[in-house]
Amino acid sequence: MSTPKFRVAICGGGVGGLVLAVALSRYPDIRVDIYESSTSFTEAGAGVGLWPRTWKIMEALDLHRDLKKVAIVPPGKVPSQYGLIPPDRTPPLTIPPDVSFTFRKADQPIGISFHQLMKPGEVYCYLIDRIHADGSEGMLSFHRPDFLNVLTQHLSDSSCRTHSSKRLVSYRYEQQTSPSRRRSHHPPITLQFHDGTAAQCDLLIGADGIQSAVRGCMLREAAGKSRANGRVQEANELLSEIEPRWSGMTMYRTTISSEALNRKLSRHRVLHEPMVYVGTNTQVTAYPVARGTQVSVAVTRVQLDLENTPVDGPWIQTSSREDLIHEFDHWEPEVQAVLQCVQSMSRWAIHTSPQLKSYVSGRVGLIGDAAHAMLPYESVGSGQAIEDAHLLATLLGHPSTTIDTLTRALETYDRVRRPFIQMVGEGSKENALLYTLNYPSLRFDEPERHDEKRLQRLSEVCHRIKKNWEWVWNTTLEGDIDRALGMLENRR
Repeated sequence: MSTPKFRVAICGGGVGGLVLAVALSRYPDIRVDIYESSTSFTEAGAGVGLWPRTWKIMEALDLHRDLKKVAIVPPGKVPSQYGLIPPDRTPPLTIPPDVSFTFRKADQPIGISFHQLMKPGEVYCYLIDRIHADGSEGMLSFHRPDFLNVLTQHLSDSSCRTHSSKRLVSYRYEQQTSPSRRRSHHPPITLQFHDGTAAQCDLLIGADGIQSAVRGCMLREAAGKSRANGRVQEANELLSEIEPRWSGMTMYRTTISSEALNRKLSRHRVLHEPMVYVGTNTQVTAYPVARGTQVSVAVTRVQLDLENTPVDGPWIQTSSREDLIHEFDHWEPEVQAVLQCVQSMSRWAIHTSPQLKSYVSGRVGLIGDAAHAMLPYESVGSGQAIEDAHLLATLLGHPSTTIDTLTRALETYDRVRRPFIQMVGEGSKENALLYTLNYPSLRFDEPERHDEKRLQRLSEVCHRIKKNWEWVWNTTLEGDIDRALGMLENRR
């Protein structure tokens, strides 16, 4: 390619990093290098779920056709807006289209089913990979390797290069060079990798996840400047934002055999009805997968008194049902039946990143979990990384963005995205409290009674959950893009 107007280095080849690279491929005068710490760009991991809000970005980037081929069709009616099946063909599913999650308070001998999400257009999604609704506003789900593989296939051969096994250690701005050099007023950024190699760029984007090396370097650099200027407290606050924090929540994930569950408890409702079992400090979600041959199970345990404390051992470990089952002795039999079918589980200590005061510094920026890792109770982690990438790429590709105005584009990205994402993060945190009956004014600590007041509180729990989800189907990114472009153009 001819001399690019600037060079972008993306650290992290996950969802956010690859979408940013694909989006920048629309601008042949921008050179992109993606550095991934793993040996490949298609490693296994949690699933990817996309709401219609994010799917519109996939369409804008011309990714939707190939993504349709690898989508996991959710239970219920196939969402027509995704075009997964021709209108004259019957969807290859047998679950009725009005099936949705049933909420059931189950930490008692006889549970109470207190809400079903079956209203047209109303949706409820749990964690990473399923949506149950009437199909009008559903989520598409993907196995992560399949999703990443589609993204890599859409990278530009001429303007984008990929590099695996490249773990960033640090970066630095080079000293100013001779005034005759083209980039003399904007010396390059040198990246140093764990294998001893180095590379240079004009703009560095950290898409390297919750334990982001780019975030650590960026905040340490900013803290050093603050300390040098006598702002010691500010420097200490910046340093405190580097490390992720344990939320006090632990999630156990597994799948069980539907046949085994049916033997344990004949005609168990989970075999045909997606369930959210709630109890104080604990929640169990279970629903049929693999065309009914298996049941996905996720158990969340909350220890709010341990929030922000260190985790003993790895964040992800193998666990057994014995680690949990004693906590469900007082739960209704159908929940105990599910857990008795568990062979092993993966235990995840759910971490979040501190709420940053800025996602950018100089010619360095953060996207995705590197900037804003949040609790998984709105199923939008991947979607927010994609939105970051699309909006940032639009600003970088604007004709007014040059090597001289890169900081302007980054600052505009930060001003538009950060307040919105922090609002989403707060909603997800509130949902976590609601799902585990820990919301301050809606607790259920007193002795159990099947009275009207209790049912009213349970109804209020669902009302608040639904309210926290409204932005997902009532808003789009287009308005924020228009606002960001207006801000960029007005600052010329």
